[in-house]
Amino acid sequence: QVQLVESGGGLVQPGGSLRLSCNVSGNIRSIYAWGWYRQAPGEQRQKVAAIIQNFRLEYSDAGKDRFTIDRDAADNTVYLHMHYLNPEYTAVYYCNAEEGAPTWYEYWGQGTQVTVSS
Repeated sequence: QVQLVESGGGLVQPGGSLRLSCNVSGNIRSIYAWGWYRQAPGEQRQKVAAIIQNFRLEYSDAGKDRFTIDRDAADNTVYLHMHYLNPEYTAVYYCNAEEGAPTWYEYWGQGTQVTVSS
C-alpha cells in the first residue's frame, strides 16, 4: 500500500507560481511512475507531468513550458513546480503513483485545489 498526501494548493494571481507537494508513505518499491494530474470542473482528469522509472520525465502539451516535476527520495516527496499560471490552470491537482507489471495498480491522493484568479 502507498499513501499520497498533496499540499501547496491555493489562490494565485495570473502570471504567478506555485509549488505543489506530494508526501509519500508506504511500500514504494513496486512504484514504476510518479505523476501529477489535474481535473477542472466538468472535465476529465488529465496527466500533466510524470517521472518514469525515477529518471524519464514526461509533460503534457499544456504543462511542457510551465511545469517541472521532481522527486526528493530522501524526503519522500514528489513536487510539481508551476510557473506563468493563467486561469485555465484552475483545477484540482492530484498526485499519482503507478505500480509496474503485472498489476499496473494506481494510487491517488485526495487532491489539492489550485485557483488562478486576480
